[in-house]
Amino acid sequence: MSPPPEKPLQPRHITMITLGGMLGAGLFVGSGAAINLVGPGILICYVLSGLLLILVMRMLAELAADNPNSGSFSTYAEQVFGQWAGSVVGWLYWWFWVVIIAFEASAGASIVHDWMPAVPQWTIALLLMAALTLTNLWSVRSYGEFEFWFAGIKVAAIIAFIAIGVIVLVGLFPGHPSPGLANLTGHGGFLPHGTGSIAKGMLIVFLTFIGPEMVSIAAAESDEPARAIRRTTNSIIWRILFFYTGSIGIAVTLLPWNSSGIGESPYVAVLDWTGFPSAGAVMAVVVLTAVLSCLNSGLYTASRMVFSLAERGQAPAALARLSGRRVPRPAILASVAVGFVGVIFNYLSPDRVFLFLLNSSSATALFVYIAIGVTQIVSRYRVRKRGTEQALTIRMWCFPWLSLLAVAAMVYIIVAMLADPSVRSQIVAALVVAAVFVAFSGLNRFRSGPRTTPGTGASPSAHPESGAEHVR
Repeated sequence: MSPPPEKPLQPRHITMITLGGMLGAGLFVGSGAAINLVGPGILICYVLSGLLLILVMRMLAELAADNPNSGSFSTYAEQVFGQWAGSVVGWLYWWFWVVIIAFEASAGASIVHDWMPAVPQWTIALLLMAALTLTNLWSVRSYGEFEFWFAGIKVAAIIAFIAIGVIVLVGLFPGHPSPGLANLTGHGGFLPHGTGSIAKGMLIVFLTFIGPEMVSIAAAESDEPARAIRRTTNSIIWRILFFYTGSIGIAVTLLPWNSSGIGESPYVAVLDWTGFPSAGAVMAVVVLTAVLSCLNSGLYTASRMVFSLAERGQAPAALARLSGRRVPRPAILASVAVGFVGVIFNYLSPDRVFLFLLNSSSATALFVYIAIGVTQIVSRYRVRKRGTEQALTIRMWCFPWLSLLAVAAMVYIIVAMLADPSVRSQIVAALVVAAVFVAFSGLNRFRSGPRTTPGTGASPSAHPESGAEHVR
């Protein structure tokens, strides 16, 4: 008899993986553009986006707590709607992350290139991707450890930033009297561009929240997946309020929303204003850490999703092979290979091919989140019809009203993006990619024939006797 499978991810890993997914470079850099667009009222956008994410995570937790596996929402969509739905959702999510891999590698290479201008950026991008690929290929635990420390640096940076801001606000920072609430109400008011700017701000802000759903994938490779999902879902509320709303609130309270530098990075602008030495260099290190964290998590998440698709017959069977350490090495290599193709396009055709790839990726996550919501609604009604609703480990609040509200809000964001010429290309590109995967799913089903029992898409470490071929 084979020994019990190793469960390499511990609760501390799961916690930091979720934080790593939430605290990306978009918070440290991209938030400046959102502040310029909305003004101090950007806080409303962060609160609303945070509440929406909390609802999505609660719906996902209901689905995942009693059935944790590496296919996560792709598997649940397949179980509820059929093979085509699981295939489309899985491939869309995989696509989102492989493009993010290319984007983050290029962003990291740009930072390092400023320190080592003699080394070509594409070479740096390749080295960064190779280093984190080796980490993922070695073992799941090595991925978890790297992500633990990557996320720890980001968390420490935000905590330090908030602490400095609070000290200034209470008037205890030498040479900087507290500005009070003057910057929130002055310079055109709380919403200098009108209430209509809130919708535009939501388009930017909500996309920066994408990431914590990966806990439902990573938890499948932990000792107590249901407990990990429950703990993470319950704690995500205060994390959003503290890390996102707290730090952005500090920035727009200490500095005018239209001040010089806040558009590029509110964190650097605030630290420069307080006289913090080498603020730009310090934040460059923090942003690089955020980039590497996102790259690391993206590679892990993409590989597990395509592994699950392969196990369910919706991707080449070779991608379901496991190493002796129960690592899906072919799935990792395939994901990083597509990511590196994206890096090449970033240097060969940045304004056409790579821009299309990036636009298509940005909105596909919204499609996946809507799929999570619709899957939870239909699944819950089926459970209710069977009379087993009380047996659910986690239940969505105020069902079905909050579930319907969350789905309607995400559909509204997509409609708003279609109506806004500045971001319409993202939805159009995402629809093109979605159509490709729908066609691919239909072709795959036609060739293989319908299946009567959807696959489980279990985690690599969950089934030591799975039919996947083990490669040592």
